[in-house]
Amino acid sequence: MASQPLYIILSSGEHEKVHLAAMIASVAAVSDRKVEVFVTMNAVNVFERGLAPEERYHGGNYHDLFVANKVPDTLELFQMGKDLGELKMWVCSMVLDLKHWEVEKNLTEGLFDGAAGLTVFLSDAENGQLLSF
Repeated sequence: MASQPLYIILSSGEHEKVHLAAMIASVAAVSDRKVEVFVTMNAVNVFERGLAPEERYHGGNYHDLFVANKVPDTLELFQMGKDLGELKMWVCSMVLDLKHWEVEKNLTEGLFDGAAGLTVFLSDAENGQLLSF
């Protein structure tokens, strides 16, 4: 029996929450599970194009430990899931509108499959397992 698709809503910009979402998404994707991630609210800032890892993350109890121990960057984990499995990432169209951003211009290159609305994402998620960070 095939696994249910996994849908992740990522709204927090806290380092450990974004990192956990990336670990779960990439492991599920490389384990032959369909994964879709919806990035919204403060989490969108993590994916701003041109930011160095030390500028990207704010807050969270594990941030300093991740930096001190040179934990792989979260964006690399998402990219690994995309490269090795079936992982799609969507950015919230409302947040893009509020920030006057465009996927191709303002977000990390090659990571997002496009913009989407929450209604469509939740409708798709009815057929799978939903997690929120």
